[in-house]
Amino acid sequence: MSKEKIDWKSKLSPEAYEVLREKGTEPPHSGQYNMHFENGTYVCKGCGAELFDSKTKFDSGCGWPSFDKAKEGAVRYEPDHSLGMKRVEILCNNCDGHLGHVFDDGPTETGQRYCVNSLSLNFNPKKP
Repeated sequence: MSKEKIDWKSKLSPEAYEVLREKGTEPPHSGQYNMHFENGTYVCKGCGAELFDSKTKFDSGCGWPSFDKAKEGAVRYEPDHSLGMKRVEILCNNCDGHLGHVFDDGPTETGQRYCVNSLSLNFNPKKP
C-alpha cells in the first residue's frame, strides 16, 4: 500500500484513524509501545513500512515511544505551527500517516527525539 486511495476508516481502528489520518495524539503514558523494549522493527500501522529499529528506542520520560533516528527514507518532515508552537511533524513517507513530531532535545549523539504515537505503530519482533 502506498499513497493511493484507501478506505482508511475500514482498515484502522477509530483511535488509529484519528492519529494516522486526522493528526491526533494519544494521551501520554497510554500507548502500548511507550515502555516496550523488545528487539525488532517498528512499522507503520497504516501501510507496514519499516520506520524505526528497536536499537534506536529510548525512554525519554515524555509519555510516548521515543527514538533517536528513523530508518533511511522512511519518514517525511513537515513544519507544524498548530497549537501556537513551532514543531516538526513526522509522517510515514509511504502512506502519509501522521506519526508524531521530532525534537532537537534527544539525549543521544543524534540529538533527536522522535516522539511517536503508539497508535501509529505495529511491532515486528526480531526472529532468533
